[in-house]
Amino acid sequence: MPSNKSVSDAPITQFINCRVLREHRLQREDLWVRDGRILDPEKLFFDEQGYADERVDCEDSIIAPGFIDVQINGGYGVDFSQASEDVGRGVTFVSQKILQHGVTSFCPTLVTSPPAVYHQVLPQVKVQDGGAQGAGVLGVHLEGPFISAEKKGAHPERFLRTFQSGGVQDLMEAYGGLDHVAIVTLAPELAGSQSVVRELCRRGVTVSLGHSVANLSQAEEAVQQGATFITHLFNAMLPFHHRDPGIVGLLTSDQVPAGRTVYYGMIADGIHTNPAALRIAHRAHPSGLVLVTDAIAAMGLPPGRHTLGQQVLEIQGLHAYVAGTTTLSGSIAPMDMCVRHFKHAAGCSVEEALEAASLHPAQLLGVTQQKGTLDFGSDADLVLLDDALNVKATFISGKEVWRKAP
Repeated sequence: MPSNKSVSDAPITQFINCRVLREHRLQREDLWVRDGRILDPEKLFFDEQGYADERVDCEDSIIAPGFIDVQINGGYGVDFSQASEDVGRGVTFVSQKILQHGVTSFCPTLVTSPPAVYHQVLPQVKVQDGGAQGAGVLGVHLEGPFISAEKKGAHPERFLRTFQSGGVQDLMEAYGGLDHVAIVTLAPELAGSQSVVRELCRRGVTVSLGHSVANLSQAEEAVQQGATFITHLFNAMLPFHHRDPGIVGLLTSDQVPAGRTVYYGMIADGIHTNPAALRIAHRAHPSGLVLVTDAIAAMGLPPGRHTLGQQVLEIQGLHAYVAGTTTLSGSIAPMDMCVRHFKHAAGCSVEEALEAASLHPAQLLGVTQQKGTLDFGSDADLVLLDDALNVKATFISGKEVWRKAP
C-alpha cells in the first residue's frame, strides 16, 4: 500500500545499517528514497507521517554518491571514436558494463578524429538518464582535435586542427555541432583559442586545457575567459618548472578569478602518474581533484592489440601503448580501482577518495543539484561499498541496477 498519498503514491525505500557520505563525512544514518530522489526524513515523518514500504539492509556498507567519469574513451571492445551506424548501441553496452564499477553517470569521450567521424558519431550520442539499461550520459567530452602536435600523446597528428576561421566556425567544421557536448579539451596556446573558450562557455560547454605546451600565463588567460578544467594533469603538458610551471601552475595560481575553482583530471591507475606527483597535486589543491579513468576500448579485454580512434594499441599488463611505441594511450583501469589506488597513493581519507569520483566531477559540470551528493532532493544514484572500497551494489534513481554475486 503506498505510504504518503497526500504527496505521492510512489513507494518509499529505506536503506538501513549503513554509513552515508554526506557533508564530507561518513554518517551512520538511514537513507530514504522516493520517486528516484533522496528524501528528508524529518519532513517525511512530521509533515506526512510517512513510513517505509521497503527496507534495504546494507550490512554496514558505505553509501556514496554514484561515481561520475568525465573522461572515458570506451571499454569492453567498444571505441567511442569509431564511426558506425549504431554508435548508441556501443555507448549503451559500455554504460551497462561500468555499473559494476560504481559509475552511474559518464561523458563518452572522443579523441582527435577526422570531421567525418564527429559528424557521424555526435548526432547519435544524446544526454540521457541512467537506469537498468546502464549509467546515464551527461554529455560528450571532445578531446581534440584543437591540441598541440608536440603534446599529441596518442592522438593522430594528421587530424589535428588549428583555429583558422576565427574559432566558432572551426568548431562547427570539425564537430558539425555542439548539441549534447559537455566538455571540450583544447590547447590554450593556439592562436584564436581565447575567443573559442569564451564562446564555448557562453554555450554552457565546460572548457578543459590539455595536450598543450601552454605556459602559465596562457593557461591563466584561458581560465579568466572561462576554462575550468585540466585534462589528465601532468600527462601531455609541459612538465612543472619552477620559473614557469605551465598548466600545472593553475593549481596554486593567484590569477584564478575569485569564486572560481579550477578542477583537474587525475588518472590514478598507478601508471600514468607517479604516487609522489599525485600527492603533490592533491595536497596543493585537494578540492579540485577529479578522478578519471581515461579508459580505452581495451578495458575489460585481454592483452593484445586493440583500437583507439584511428590508432592501433597494444595492451601489456596494465599498460596500454600506441602499437610499436612506448607512448601511453589511455588506461584500462576501471573507476573503482582508481578510487582505491588514489586513496592508497595519496594517503587521503575514504571521504576524500569517494568525493574525487563523485562530488568534484559533479561540481565541474555544474550538476550538483542532481548528481554527486546525497543531499535531500538529489537523484538517488548510489554506490554501496565495503571498507576496502570494493563495490557491492549500484543503484540509479533508487533502484538496484547491479549487485556483486554472493
